[in-house]
Amino acid sequence: MGDFIKIIVAIVNELHDILITVMDGLGFTVTDKELHFWVIGLMGMGGFVIVQYLFRLLSKWSITAISFIYTMTVLLVVVFAIEIQQKITGRGNMEFADAVVGLQGFIVLFLIYLTIRLALKGLRRLHKSVTNKKHT
Repeated sequence: MGDFIKIIVAIVNELHDILITVMDGLGFTVTDKELHFWVIGLMGMGGFVIVQYLFRLLSKWSITAISFIYTMTVLLVVVFAIEIQQKITGRGNMEFADAVVGLQGFIVLFLIYLTIRLALKGLRRLHKSVTNKKHT
């Protein structure tokens, strides 16, 4: 996990330096804070447009799908925050596998939830069809 984070940090640092060089080459002098403002702002708006489009499509199909994506996103942040906290404090081992197993736990429990939900929905439909046949 530590190596994975080091690779990500190296990539981000390289991109940062490239952006500063490009901006300087174009004649724009930007501070680090201004660069963060524009890069994160543009990434956020790009992400928002994509997410808005996808969630509109999903909302026509299932709110459960949107809830799952949102929960999974929050869990991704939480599990990586826990792993980073373990590295910083030295309490526990910072391992990518821990994050993966934690997310697997959510997915397995979510699949159990979906199975129960679908079974109950099927039973309700069956009960409804049997009840309607008795009344006709």
